[in-house]
Amino acid sequence: MNIFVYLYVMRKIVKMILTGSAALALAACEAPQSQDFKYTIDSFADLKVMRYRIPGWENLTMQQKEYAYHLAEAAKFGRDILWDQNCKDNLRVRHALEAILENDGIDTSGEQYQQFLEYAKRVFFSNGIHHHYAEDKFFPACPKEYFAQLLAQANIDDPGILEVIYDPAIWPQRRSTDTSGDIVKESAVNFYDNVTRDEVEKYYAGIVNPADPEPISYGLNTKVVKGTDGKVVELAWKVGGIYSPAIEKICEELAKAREVAENDIQKRALGLLIEYYKTGDLRIWDQFNIEWVKDTIGTVDFINGFVEDYNDPLGRKGSWEGYVNIKDMEASKRTEILSANAQWFEDNSPVDSRFKKKTVKGVSAKVINAVCLAGDSYPSTPIGINLPNADWIRKEHGSKSVTIANITHTYDLAAQELPTSTLAEFAYDKKEVELAKKWGTIADEIHTDLHECLGHGSGQLLPGVSTTAMGEYASALEEARADLFGLYYTADPKMVELGIMPDPEAYKAEYANYIRNGLMVQFTRVEPGRPNTEAHMQNRKLVAEWCYEKGAKDKVIEKKVRDGKTYFVVNDYKKLRDLFAQLLAEIQRIKSEGDYEAGKALIETYAVHIDPDLHKEVLERYKALNLKPYGGFVNPEIVPIYNNGVVTDYDVVYTDDYLGQMLLYGKKYGTL
Repeated sequence: MNIFVYLYVMRKIVKMILTGSAALALAACEAPQSQDFKYTIDSFADLKVMRYRIPGWENLTMQQKEYAYHLAEAAKFGRDILWDQNCKDNLRVRHALEAILENDGIDTSGEQYQQFLEYAKRVFFSNGIHHHYAEDKFFPACPKEYFAQLLAQANIDDPGILEVIYDPAIWPQRRSTDTSGDIVKESAVNFYDNVTRDEVEKYYAGIVNPADPEPISYGLNTKVVKGTDGKVVELAWKVGGIYSPAIEKICEELAKAREVAENDIQKRALGLLIEYYKTGDLRIWDQFNIEWVKDTIGTVDFINGFVEDYNDPLGRKGSWEGYVNIKDMEASKRTEILSANAQWFEDNSPVDSRFKKKTVKGVSAKVINAVCLAGDSYPSTPIGINLPNADWIRKEHGSKSVTIANITHTYDLAAQELPTSTLAEFAYDKKEVELAKKWGTIADEIHTDLHECLGHGSGQLLPGVSTTAMGEYASALEEARADLFGLYYTADPKMVELGIMPDPEAYKAEYANYIRNGLMVQFTRVEPGRPNTEAHMQNRKLVAEWCYEKGAKDKVIEKKVRDGKTYFVVNDYKKLRDLFAQLLAEIQRIKSEGDYEAGKALIETYAVHIDPDLHKEVLERYKALNLKPYGGFVNPEIVPIYNNGVVTDYDVVYTDDYLGQMLLYGKKYGTL
C-alpha cells in the first residue's frame, strides 16, 4: 500500500472511531481511486458478493448528502420486515445464526464449521432459508447433530428450530408454483394464515370494485388471516399494526429526511409516505406515488415501501423494498431522449390500437447510481426499475424509470477479474463473440432503458379489466411484455436517428444474446430436474422458446451441434424482430383483455419445462467454467463526520466484509 492510500485509509478509520462506529472501523477500507480496488469480495455456493462505488457522491451538497443518509437509514430499518415476509421462521433462524457467529468460544476450525458458515452466508444472502431466485429451500451440508452442538454452545434454546432448518417437508418453497395444489397454503411466504386460495380470492372479489377508474391496490400492505370464528380479515402492516417497531423507525428517518429534502415536491411526497405508514390507507399510498412521480428535478431519489408483488403466489402482496440513488447527469441524456419521444413509441407499437394509450403522460426516465440497497433489493438487486405499478397512475400521471449504472458497471468490472466467460463457451463462433464484444454492453443497456423507461409504461387495460386478472402468471407475462417492447424497438431505425443506438447493426448483439440466454445459458441457475419458476427467467424462456418454435420453418433461430455441444444461432434478425412484434401484440392483448387462460397457456407451454438433456449439458459446460451464476452486493457505508459534536460531512466507506455487514445490520437495524 503506498503512502497516499495508507493516509486515506487511516483518515477513514479515525473518522469512524470518532463517530463511535467501531465495527466499521475494523472493516477493511480502500480508496475509491485505488488501482487495486477489488470488486468481488466473497464467493460461496452459487453466489458471488461484490461491492459497488458511488460516482458523483463527492459532488453532492451537504444537504443532499444528509438527505441521502437519512433515506438510506430508513431503507435499512425495513430489513427485518422482508425477512419475516419471506417466511415466518426466517428471523428465528437468522437470530440463531447471528448468536453462533458472534460466539468467540466456538471452534471455527474444521470442515463442518465451514459448511455451517456457507449455510449462514446463503441465508443472509437470500434474506431467509429459501434460495433468493429459485425459491426452493436449501440446507446446511454439516450434520444436524453438529448444528445442534453449535446452538447449545451459543446458549440457544429454541425447540423445533433444527426441524425448520433440516426438514425438507417444512416450508419447501417460498412461493409455490405447483398449480395442482393450493399455492397459498403451500407457499412459505408470510402473507396468509389459515386461509385457502379460494377463500382469499373470494374475500377480494367481495371488496374490489371493477368499475373504479382509480382502483385501489387491495392487499398490497396486509396479511390475510382467518380467525377461530371462521371470518377472513386483513391485518395491516403499519404503525400500531404488524411490523410496527420497524415502521416506526422508518418513519423517524423519513421525517429527518423530509427536513433536508431538495424541494417541496419531495417534502410533500415524504409527508404522504409517513401518513400512509401510520394509517395503512392505500388511497394515501396512491397519493404518495402521484406526488413522487412529479419529482423529476431532484438529484437524490428513493424507493421505500411494500412495492413488488412477485413473491406473492396471487400477485397482491408487496414485498418491502428500499432504494436510495443519485442521478447520473451525463448518462441520463439517453433516457431523457426516450422519455421525450414516448408518444412516438406508443403510437408505432405493433399492438392493436385499442390497447394503446392515446396520450402518454408523465414518463420520466434517468440513469442513476445506487447509494443504498435494502429489503427486496439487497443483496441481490435489479439493474432497472419502473414505478409505480398501478396501471391507472401510469396512464393518468406517468411513471419513473431508471437504469442503475453503477450496478451494471460493477458486474462488467467484476467479470473482467475472471479468467473465463459464458460468452466464449456458449456463443457459436468468433463472429458472434466479436459482435457481442463490440456492441453487447451498449445494446444491453439500451434494451434495459427501453424495457424500464417505456415498456412497462406502455399499453392500457380495457375498461373493467382488473390489474390482478392474470393471477399467478401476471409477473412473468408483464416482464415478457416489457422485454418484447424493448427488443422490438432496439432494432428500429428511430433509435439510430435519435442518436441512442450507435450503429444500425448494434441491436444484433442483443438479439443473439437474448436468444442464447433464454434458450440455454440461464438454465445454469436451475437445479437438475427442477422446473423454471422465477418470473424473469420464465419471461426470457417464453420469448425465446416461442420465437424458436414459430420461426422453425424458416430457421430464424437454428439449433446447431458441434463437438457434442449445443448452440442456438440467429440466422435472420429481421424475421426475429417480426416474431417479437407478433408475440408483443398477443401478450398485450392478453393483459388488456384479462385473458387468463391464454396467459396461462403461454407460460405453461413455453416458460416452465426445461429439456432435461439440454439442461444437463448446460450445467456440465457451466461447471467447467468455475463461475457463479448469481451475484449480489454489500452497501458502501455512509458515515457522518463530526466536528465539535456537529455533523460537517458524510463520507463513504467501501467495506470488503460481507459477513461483517450482515452482522452489523442485525445489531443496528434489527427491530422485530
